[in-house]
Amino acid sequence: MIDNLFKKGLFFLILLAGFFAQAQIHDPVDWNTDVEKVSETEYQLIFTAFIEDNWHLYSQQLPEGGALPTVFIYENAENKYELIGKTEESESVTEYDQVFEMELSYFSNQAIFTQNIKLLDTTLNAIKAKVEYQVCDDKACIFETEEFEFILNEEAADISLGNNSADPQIESKDEIELANPEEKRSFWGIFIVAFLSGFAALLTPCVFPMIPMTVSFFTKQSKSRAAGIRNAIFYGVSIIVIYVLLGSLVTLIFGADSLNALSTNVWFNIIFFILLVIFAISFMGAFEIVLPSSWGTKIDSKADKGGLIGIFFMALALAIVSFSCTGPIVGTLLVEAASKGGIAPIIGMLGFSLAIALPFGLFAAFPGWLNTLPRSGGWLNTVKVTLGFLELALAFKFLSNADLVLQLHIIEREIFLAIWIAIFGMLALYLFGKIRLPHDSKEDHISVGRLLTGLVALIFTIYLIPGLWGAPLKIISGFPPPLQYSESPDGVGNSKGGNFISNSEGLPEGAEYGPHDIISFHDYKDGLAYAREKNLPVLIDFTGHACVNCRKMEERVWSEPQVLETLRKDVVLVSLYVDDKRKLPENEQYVSETTGKEIESIGNKWSDFQISRYKANAQPYYVLIDHNEEMLVAPSAYEPDADEYYNWLKKGIDSFKSVDSSSQSLNKASESIFQ
Repeated sequence: MIDNLFKKGLFFLILLAGFFAQAQIHDPVDWNTDVEKVSETEYQLIFTAFIEDNWHLYSQQLPEGGALPTVFIYENAENKYELIGKTEESESVTEYDQVFEMELSYFSNQAIFTQNIKLLDTTLNAIKAKVEYQVCDDKACIFETEEFEFILNEEAADISLGNNSADPQIESKDEIELANPEEKRSFWGIFIVAFLSGFAALLTPCVFPMIPMTVSFFTKQSKSRAAGIRNAIFYGVSIIVIYVLLGSLVTLIFGADSLNALSTNVWFNIIFFILLVIFAISFMGAFEIVLPSSWGTKIDSKADKGGLIGIFFMALALAIVSFSCTGPIVGTLLVEAASKGGIAPIIGMLGFSLAIALPFGLFAAFPGWLNTLPRSGGWLNTVKVTLGFLELALAFKFLSNADLVLQLHIIEREIFLAIWIAIFGMLALYLFGKIRLPHDSKEDHISVGRLLTGLVALIFTIYLIPGLWGAPLKIISGFPPPLQYSESPDGVGNSKGGNFISNSEGLPEGAEYGPHDIISFHDYKDGLAYAREKNLPVLIDFTGHACVNCRKMEERVWSEPQVLETLRKDVVLVSLYVDDKRKLPENEQYVSETTGKEIESIGNKWSDFQISRYKANAQPYYVLIDHNEEMLVAPSAYEPDADEYYNWLKKGIDSFKSVDSSSQSLNKASESIFQ
């Protein structure tokens, strides 16, 4: 028996040695700093981040409840110098994140941050700064803090106390801002949505009747069919030019990045909510939004001149006259596109105008196709009203954004879904002819197209209803608030419990319910003490509030029945959040012996614990230990295969049971010897 225990102990030593040989502290971001002298009292601090392939460094401007943004902290700014404006950053990529259910901005390969300062004390020779950031790839997230010191001398030298092993040849900002593949895909998405929106605008009462009228004008007034086609094509190109100029104007006025930050601004979202509600009410027929009539009169007079200039002004007249129908759609597109930054507004207007201009060129080339067009009638108003309902639904997305930023919990998930259920339910009734609005014509029957569209609206309404009880509603993920921003984060009617302790016992001291009602400790010592009491192994879960892959593991792997049952009954879960920003009491703050960094927050403490004990710093990271704090199996990182993760859990638990059984046998043998 003693020999058996010796073999087991030798096995654990080999396992431990192998793990430490393989584990590495990994930081995918190398920082390089520089300082430029602007004037006698002004300097520019430059931070350049070199990011490894497949890793993402997040932007400074992120919505609440998402990933951890990059944060720059400047020491003693109030006494020795002042900051001029905010820390500027090079252009980021913005994409929808399925886990956080929102759009997040990040950098790939490289990023540049700049901060201008003005000296208040001209004797100051050095400035200390610190950056806190999160960097993720497909399998892990890492939370890091780097410290820097800028020397303000004539040569504007720099000293970095952080990770400064990057290539000293810093690329120019123009090179940094070149569109990468992710950005190109985002632009294609904007173009496609704008193109479809243009077709929707085409089917409104303000634009659709203009197609046969305009094409007939060109074909009749032109001396030849070729001339008519050429004039119609120029008319279409003029439409594209007018709208692209509008997109360029927005980009020029607001800049490439400012609207990206503005899109998460509370007041911006509230103002745009009000505008969309006004647009929606206008579409439904309460009133019309039109530009001053004098504008249209002046443009019409220019169009009478003839020639290419006259055709251009005809296109401009169309844009002005149809504003009551196209204005709300154009406004929505511009804001959505501008929030992406860069040339997105130009691309959006290109897609929108191309969809409107295309029919004029095609029908001019093939006039016979005009006979296939449906006649103008009440269906055009139905299209307009339907767009009004969609505008109204979209408006509440902007109001929800403002509520999320302020954390007011007014537009929580249930309220948002109830609003959408009401809107799309009323849309279905309208399409079925049960509701009539001011400009609707009397009809004895509804068309097949209207019936089918009404069925789609009804099906969508029914699909939304389970969301009130906690259904994920993946089709619309990103529009409603996230599941945790809810009156009932676990679903209406769901109760806590079902763990390895009975409900009558209640939660153990220091614990709370985690994902899927798993009892979880957030303090290592409390969890270890409870594990010893219940004679269960400890599963240490190094995680983060803003860790994408941690949420994937919880939602997709931990939810599997066999894994969930094991986590509830066979282990004690200790979840340690390495991005917890709450400050430690002053008497508990310390300087890490491993990294030399100041440990000031709870997240710093658990990150240092992971680094010093397990020689790793990525999340998620899972360690199974026994009561002597020895590892039962090699740690696991991100593992999307539920069966593999379950097998890893079972291997560690079986090892714990084996060691525990051997220890009990040894104790009994010892007792018998002494007896």
